[in-house]
Amino acid sequence: MPDPNSPPPAAFRSAVRSLASVRPRPELVVRPLEAPPRLAPYSWATSVEADIGHRGDGTDDLDEPDTSGRLILLHDPDGQERWEGTFRLVCFVQARLEPGQLGDDMLPRIGWSWLTDALEHAGAGFTALGGTVTQTSSVRFGGLSGGGVGPGEGPPREDDVELRASWSPTESDGDLSRHAVAFASLVSTAAGLPPVGAVPLSRSPG
Repeated sequence: MPDPNSPPPAAFRSAVRSLASVRPRPELVVRPLEAPPRLAPYSWATSVEADIGHRGDGTDDLDEPDTSGRLILLHDPDGQERWEGTFRLVCFVQARLEPGQLGDDMLPRIGWSWLTDALEHAGAGFTALGGTVTQTSSVRFGGLSGGGVGPGEGPPREDDVELRASWSPTESDGDLSRHAVAFASLVSTAAGLPPVGAVPLSRSPG
């Protein structure tokens, strides 16, 4: 384990700076996270959350966002055989599903393509990519507020898709900013946000 009194390696500090330098679209809220311990000698983490009604002014309540994600950077100066390098990026994204989407056999493949397309479009180099896409359903019963299920009502249900993945960046210069761009794009796609610069269609009054 590294000496807690010594600074992290320059390569790790440079990689963190490049990831943190990316400013995603205003609909996304970026927050620092405490990186999970013991996964690697050095680690760093951030979260990205999106909400359909997000105003981008920092005043929204995102306690239960429609879409949320975490990106973790791991660094082992000695390298790890499974990583095929000294850095590893780990991500988790959870997005709310529409009722008709649950059980769609194509959804796992579509969800995985969100990640691979984002990495490709950002020009992020990677190797040893792997992960899972899972559809989940949860039903909430009762609550501290005393609100129960009324006659003829069903308990609140939430259907989600979860993507967990990890990959090793291949950039030789240590600049991982393209991976941060790809991750922000992944969260945006999972949230159903239109491409940057697209003008949303609206109904004409009448």
